[in-house]
Amino acid sequence: MRGTMASLYTRLKRLTDCLQDPEKVARFQQLCGVQSSSPHEETDRQEAAGDGPRHRGSRHQDKVLENGAAQCPEEKMRALRRNSLTGEEGQHFIIRSRLLYYLFSLGTELGNELFYISFFPFWIWNVDAHVGRRVIIVWVWVMYLGQCTKDLIRWPRPPSPPVLKLEVFYNSEYGMPSTHAMSGTAIPLSLLLLTWGRWQYPLFLGLILAMVWCSLVCLSRVYMGMHSILDVVAGVLYAVLILIVFHPALDIIDNFNLTYKYAPLIIISLHVALGIFSFTLDTWSTSRGDTAEILGSGAGIACGSHVRYMLGLLKEPSPDTLPFTIPPFTVTLVGKAMLRVLIGLVVLLLIRAVMKMITIPMACKIFGIPCDDIRKARQRMEVELPYRYLTYVSVGFAVMFLVPYLFTWVGLH
Repeated sequence: MRGTMASLYTRLKRLTDCLQDPEKVARFQQLCGVQSSSPHEETDRQEAAGDGPRHRGSRHQDKVLENGAAQCPEEKMRALRRNSLTGEEGQHFIIRSRLLYYLFSLGTELGNELFYISFFPFWIWNVDAHVGRRVIIVWVWVMYLGQCTKDLIRWPRPPSPPVLKLEVFYNSEYGMPSTHAMSGTAIPLSLLLLTWGRWQYPLFLGLILAMVWCSLVCLSRVYMGMHSILDVVAGVLYAVLILIVFHPALDIIDNFNLTYKYAPLIIISLHVALGIFSFTLDTWSTSRGDTAEILGSGAGIACGSHVRYMLGLLKEPSPDTLPFTIPPFTVTLVGKAMLRVLIGLVVLLLIRAVMKMITIPMACKIFGIPCDDIRKARQRMEVELPYRYLTYVSVGFAVMFLVPYLFTWVGLH
């Protein structure tokens, strides 16, 4: 028995080492047409990988690479968004396939703030708020547990060289598991589970869309050089596990948020406590601020839903009317949807900007922290937690209550 366990452990260790190998990330990048802009970096990469001296034609390849960069300067790029902790701007690289570059850039944006602040409001305002509330509950727990797990495991991201970093904004965070892969798995799967039977559409089409969404996000993180294959696989499996646990409880949680008298007080207290816990796990990184934003957004959505329900403004459809049919895409329907999104996002961005202007100086003043260097001040837990949390509680509350009420007032409901 002991020998069997030892053999199983050895096989798992080999598998994890294989999936964590940064050379596999570098090879995938090369396969997709990503190359270093410097031939010397390529030499260092091969020597670091233990490949030894390059073959006889390497000098000719360097010349071709240099000429290619000179003839196609538009292909020479720098990493997306600099690192918010170190100010690192990243290295230059050459893109041989613009199609794959923009495709995977889109994939990685499906796990960033711009997507969340656009997609969730769009779904709530134009599609189905009932489903939107539940998806956000899943998203909050998936992202929170993922970020906390990163700070507990503390595995670094793939090293460079041999990997080329096409994105460095999150480079100061740990890599295991990939929270992009977690959200890219949890959101489409939860949408599929929550809409199937509530809306009429082909199940096969829903499965294909969910698989494409998940695959695009996961592959994009390897393409960007931000995660090993193991990080991505672990993220997918972790998200599925969390979804298995939370999906049966979504109706209970949502009903509690809507109907229990003291739900807002409990929600806000719980989310603040979770935020404080996450801020004590490790030194400052972008993951702490992201965690506070996620918790704040979830609390704001839940509180907005509660207020809207208590005022009789949140009306659930009768079971007799289910399942819904997808309406035809008319000019009026699309125009109203676009107008809601435009007006709503302007309101959300204004609220976010105003709350940032108010909460940062207020937190600095309350806790006696100098505001001369805003960047350093925001890295203090006493400033970042209330600033991020209060700002996104306000944004979430506006998504669920203020903006829909505005739509009703102007006749866009």
